[in-house]
Amino acid sequence: MRVYFHTFGCKTNQYDTERMRQEAEGSGAVTVPGWHEADVCVVNTCTVTNHADAEARRFVRRVHRENPSARLVVAGCSAALRPSDYAVLDGVEAVVPGTDAAAVASAVRSVPGARGERLVPLELRSALDRIDSEPVGAELLRERAGATRGWLKIQDGCDRRCSFCATRLARGRSRSRSLDEVVREARLLARVHPELVLTGIHIGHYGRDLDPPGALSALVARLLDEVPDVRLRLGSVEATEVDDLLVDLLATSGGRLAPHLHMPLQSGADPVLRRMRRWHTRDAYRRRTLWVAERMPVLGLGADVITGFPGESEANHADTRALVEELPYTYLHVFPFSPRDGTAATALHAQGPVPQRVAAERAGELRAIAAAKGGAYRAGRAGGRAEVALEAGGSALTEDYLRVRLRSALSGGVRRLHAGTLRASGSDLYIDLLRPAAGI
Repeated sequence: MRVYFHTFGCKTNQYDTERMRQEAEGSGAVTVPGWHEADVCVVNTCTVTNHADAEARRFVRRVHRENPSARLVVAGCSAALRPSDYAVLDGVEAVVPGTDAAAVASAVRSVPGARGERLVPLELRSALDRIDSEPVGAELLRERAGATRGWLKIQDGCDRRCSFCATRLARGRSRSRSLDEVVREARLLARVHPELVLTGIHIGHYGRDLDPPGALSALVARLLDEVPDVRLRLGSVEATEVDDLLVDLLATSGGRLAPHLHMPLQSGADPVLRRMRRWHTRDAYRRRTLWVAERMPVLGLGADVITGFPGESEANHADTRALVEELPYTYLHVFPFSPRDGTAATALHAQGPVPQRVAAERAGELRAIAAAKGGAYRAGRAGGRAEVALEAGGSALTEDYLRVRLRSALSGGVRRLHAGTLRASGSDLYIDLLRPAAGI
């Protein structure tokens, strides 16, 4: 059975696809690089926006159009919330509502069987009722195939109720993997990846559901102690959940915990944050971010921002713009608000929509500010030392999340970090004197 895997969405989804691939290969499947030569195409969907749902459906139709003999297995977040939308599409053999890798592998094995026996529930039960019992761990992931950096999933789900987010509905409550299991998987992945990214839906809540309770910072400390030959990087984590121990590890690990934080902001105006049902205030976010930055000589700092959220006034946008200008961001992900079916924000949008043109203009302003700040940061790093993980296409990723080009000849292979000096050439950064990084 030749199987092609396609992923939409976040790093957690990418991790889940790797687990699906590993399960399927364990049952005898052979992974192929494209859907045109596949017997089965597994599509792991995303539901972060209505556009993400539509994009996944378009892809399923395209695969069937270009390779009508291939059968499709659809899984993931969109499949969890909208299974019937995929069940009716031509070529779809099975729908797995969620990311259970064993269920996907079973669906792949069943494809040669009777047509029409699709794995679709007759009616959609609450996603929380179904997904909350879905295993987070099970068999350990051994490799992220074809990639230099590995993903290490530490938890799934979310206990927050942000008014714009449908991912929680698709993923269920927050469920943490045991600390021992995470360490065992990290050791396996560290054999083939020089960097591991800790990922999940809400990693700042890691360990709160364990007995005894744990914490993200305690997990990171143990990983640094017991998995020595790898660089760790945090995925997205809330500013208010970056505790003192985590900051100490960032500042004192000698780069083994990458000095890089992605801390979602969403808005810099308290009235908008309240409508978003965010739990931090503008001032709490600001103070924590500045406190962290003061302790870090080098820090890649990113955030997510939504512009044009229902009811966002020009004064609210000005508050967000002022905060973005003040904080030492090196990049931003900015999105004009898009209503998501099934979320509370959709009702808010009906009551007080911000024109799409205005939301786009505000997003453009913030992106321009972020680009200028990022450019200044990159220029300031010229002449400094960096340790990089090599990536495809002759590029590399520094500890503070800068993509740079390679100028010197490669030595030591792609499964190690490499150290050198950053050099500027126009708007590009290159790394010179490439050599294996000592101690890693």
